[in-house]
Amino acid sequence: MQSSSPSSPGPLSRRTMLAGAAALAGATASAAATAGPATAAAPAASGTATSGTSGRRTRTVVFRDVRPFGAARVRDLVVVDGRISDRPAPHGAKVVDGGGRIALPSLVDAHIHPDKTTWGGSWVSRRPASAIADYVAQDVELFRSQRRPVVERAYGLMSHAVSRGTRGMRAHADVAPAYGLAGVEGVAEARERLRHALDVQIVAFPQHGVIRTPGTAALLEKAAREGLIDMIGGIDPIGFDNALDDQLDVVFGIADRHGVGVDIHLHDRGEKGMKAMRGIVDRTRALSLAGKVTVSHVFCLPGLTDRELGSIAADLGDQDIALTTVAPSDSLVLPIARLREHGVRVGLGSDGVRDSWSPFGNADMMHRAHILGWVTDVRLDDELRDCYDVAAHGGADVMGLAHADFTAGSPADFVLVRGECLPQVVVDMPRRDMVVHGGVVVARDGEFLA
Repeated sequence: MQSSSPSSPGPLSRRTMLAGAAALAGATASAAATAGPATAAAPAASGTATSGTSGRRTRTVVFRDVRPFGAARVRDLVVVDGRISDRPAPHGAKVVDGGGRIALPSLVDAHIHPDKTTWGGSWVSRRPASAIADYVAQDVELFRSQRRPVVERAYGLMSHAVSRGTRGMRAHADVAPAYGLAGVEGVAEARERLRHALDVQIVAFPQHGVIRTPGTAALLEKAAREGLIDMIGGIDPIGFDNALDDQLDVVFGIADRHGVGVDIHLHDRGEKGMKAMRGIVDRTRALSLAGKVTVSHVFCLPGLTDRELGSIAADLGDQDIALTTVAPSDSLVLPIARLREHGVRVGLGSDGVRDSWSPFGNADMMHRAHILGWVTDVRLDDELRDCYDVAAHGGADVMGLAHADFTAGSPADFVLVRGECLPQVVVDMPRRDMVVHGGVVVARDGEFLA
């Protein structure tokens, strides 16, 4: 798994364990996009009209009196076949009243673990843990004790995310002999049920290690071969697997053979983390996988000097390797602005939600944008807007989704909220009064519309 870390040592917890991964012997617990989103948005179920040139029936809906990005004046958003149009709406188009609400691009969760969640179920009391192995063991115990299958738990969490304005997510699902492919299959089934409301990419995540747990590599290969996943995961090749070359060879080999991407958890700090990063860059270049690799968390980057950061960022930009952060703390959040100077795609994620590692998490990406602003101590309006941009467009870039920016031809994926301006929305996190995906209202008043 993954998570945050305080800046100073303290009692062992999920956060201290993972943040101090490099200092714990044998402890601790990246495609950017594949060619496109894993699922396509459904067409808008609204008024229809006939095109004068082709005779084709179009589906049109008008969202009346909204304020894109908090503009001072209201306007109408015309949506044709799930995309924003700059043409007048045809006669008979369906009209949805926006009531002067702010319209904002829907958000993208670039890193989440829906298979592990207990969301919507009974409270789980967590026991003390003294090593990563304890957390992994509790993962297995929780999995075996759950009466609800993965698909039900994942669907509950993923539909809740939609109700909070999420349009897409990169979902990591555990793959290990203890589970087989149950996690991947459950998330895939939840994805299918939500295909009208959410674009999902699935990562086969080897939480128990690729090399240290025999049988895992074969399961990863099977998941890719059977087309169940969009990318292969990895985890701390040195700090956890203690097998840098062996793990990366397996992960990148599967990706190369089956045409999937790579998304590797990297919590290792210092030279361990940087050595793994260099191995990832080298294999991306050697296998011509530019644009198909993501590295998540990347705790080794925030502590670099500006010169060191510039050097690795240039390599990442050259190979189009994307990064994700969950904004765990001021010392571990990625230096997003600096990375973007080198063309590095950076997304934001919500990570684990109410799993065996932690009782916290809510899969609300507006809240995560708020957390990003909090841990980076931003104050200015432009800085708050940038936090929202990372949560919306940054994640879209990682997943290979078009920006939902209200320009003609862009996806009609947006949320309507009451507020004064975008910076205030990031701070106050108002209720999502309406969530629209592909021109279809998929949630109202914070409730998902099944």
